[in-house]
Amino acid sequence: MFQKNYETVFILTPVLSEVQMKDTVDKYVGLLKELGAEIVNVENWGLKKLAYTIQKKTTGFYVMVEYTADPTAIKKFELGFRRDETVLRFLTTVMDKHGIKYAERRRKGEFNKKSEAKEEPAK
Repeated sequence: MFQKNYETVFILTPVLSEVQMKDTVDKYVGLLKELGAEIVNVENWGLKKLAYTIQKKTTGFYVMVEYTADPTAIKKFELGFRRDETVLRFLTTVMDKHGIKYAERRRKGEFNKKSEAKEEPAK
């Protein structure tokens, strides 16, 4: 079937330990693989403050997964998020050609602010 590029960002409850959080991420990455998806990148953004409270929580573990999958697999994947009480929010987007190029550049570290600061000459 036809494969599209997707990016899913989901927020896990801060009540989880680091091990539980990694197990949950591995569970969803494994689910994607079972559905025939090819994982491109998994980024753990760590514990971050939420813009507003969700289920009386002010922080959450942010995780981003980039993958290519059949469009029919997305409904089954998101159904797992809806059934899991440890997932506070999730968002899946289809990446266009510009989004794919940007993601590749981001993975290479072209937008790293720390490296830009080092390149500036000292005055």
